[in-house]
Amino acid sequence: MKRIFNFCLGISLLLVLAAVLLGCVSMWQVRRDARSAARVKADAAVILGAAAWGNKPSPVFRERIVHGIDLYRNGTVRKLVFTGGTPKAGYPTEAEVGKRFAQKQGVPERDILTEPLSRNTYENLKNTRQLMRRHKIGSIIIISDPAHMARARAMAEDLGITAAYSATPSSRYAESSQADDFFIRETLYLSLFRLWQLGKWLGVAA
Repeated sequence: MKRIFNFCLGISLLLVLAAVLLGCVSMWQVRRDARSAARVKADAAVILGAAAWGNKPSPVFRERIVHGIDLYRNGTVRKLVFTGGTPKAGYPTEAEVGKRFAQKQGVPERDILTEPLSRNTYENLKNTRQLMRRHKIGSIIIISDPAHMARARAMAEDLGITAAYSATPSSRYAESSQADDFFIRETLYLSLFRLWQLGKWLGVAA
């Protein structure tokens, strides 16, 4: 009985240590990728979706859109890809809201593509991969908030997408009183995604 207890205790300690190590690595990745700033040119910038308030982008989404427009204007990218569906029927999709905002800022419709079906970051990227193939887009820069960038990178790599990454220069999350909470939450989400990847590799996750 004592031998079984010691074995179970040892396994429990190993699991705790593994969880702590995973959390530390994830936090380091979140902090590292928060400073991502692409220094290469690409065919398109992929702006990951965020909340839209009716026909207007939320402050967080607006910063992503503006950053993408800046890259377009300075010649870093030739096209903008807006991603994101709608949480409720009858409301405009995040992709459409992003497109309209960019058009009002002078970006011609011919240089804008939309992916209006996704509901989360993984779907944003999975559907964008199909769009890239359809439109023969060879290189992309993925745009999101600083803390979100590590998870976006992990998901893109999981999908086999080769990309450069560019975090928004400023972030409503980073400037808010809940900045630390947001970074901690993204660390947790990244850790859970890594566990899902492990489960998929072991054949126990879809």
